[in-house]
Amino acid sequence: MPTPPVPPRVLRPTDRGRALTDGVTDWHLRHRDVIHSSRNTYLPAGSDGELRQRIEGVLLEAPAGAVLSHLTAATLWGHEVPLVADDGRVHLTVPPESRVRSRADRRIHCSRVPEPETRVIHGVRVTSPSRTWVDLAAVVPAGALLAVTDQLLAKGFPADEFPRILGRSRGRRGVRVARQVIEVADAKAGSPMESVLRWLIHGAGMPRPVSQYVIRDAVGRFLAQVDLAWPQHRVVVEFDGNVHRDRRVFVEDLRRQNGIVLADWRILRFSSADVLGRSALLLASLRGALGLA
Repeated sequence: MPTPPVPPRVLRPTDRGRALTDGVTDWHLRHRDVIHSSRNTYLPAGSDGELRQRIEGVLLEAPAGAVLSHLTAATLWGHEVPLVADDGRVHLTVPPESRVRSRADRRIHCSRVPEPETRVIHGVRVTSPSRTWVDLAAVVPAGALLAVTDQLLAKGFPADEFPRILGRSRGRRGVRVARQVIEVADAKAGSPMESVLRWLIHGAGMPRPVSQYVIRDAVGRFLAQVDLAWPQHRVVVEFDGNVHRDRRVFVEDLRRQNGIVLADWRILRFSSADVLGRSALLLASLRGALGLA
């Protein structure tokens, strides 16, 4: 009769010292259902994709004063950060005198985070929304920072707080770009990649579009609410994300587009492939539609 498989003994994030205290041996730590996430951290199988478990594992050996920050803080605050690949590491800001280093499961940033610039989410300390924003300014592309800024505004973050944040952040990397970004920010942005598209248009020196513009027919009846519009030119730009691949959405898009065209508007539709891989052609098309070519 075959021997039944040995069940895993690691049921929560742990390190070797804690495991031995719990009666979990080195042999148990080598179980196939245990993930060796870094030199001295072990996770239950399947939890490497769960942010909460990865955070718990990293905090096991974090120094006093460590705060979850940057991309990890943005995720905990519910922000989507485009243009930046998630490498699975937890971002942690530690005091400058700390001797911890980045490793496979964590990205270390050295800085002092005053208590007023922290909050507690799900029992762990994380940088405040304003501190997270200025931290991101130093490590993400400007288009991604605009996307986060738009999301903050959409959630009710006061626009007049941004200059104050930058005022107390003088000398920090990313502040110059952040000042440019807040001039373009818009709470009406429909999606993070739409924000990236707006930054691309801004960088090309084109007129600023109106976000979520409502188009009506000759007698004032609602026709559509579009992503970006230049009413004086009667030009519309729509950003088509993955949801537009759905057949029902696709059919509705066609009907909607016909109504816009029949109302004597020009409409250009772009996807992330255009924004990321064919930006020069995208901008040339838009310049032509706006009569700027």
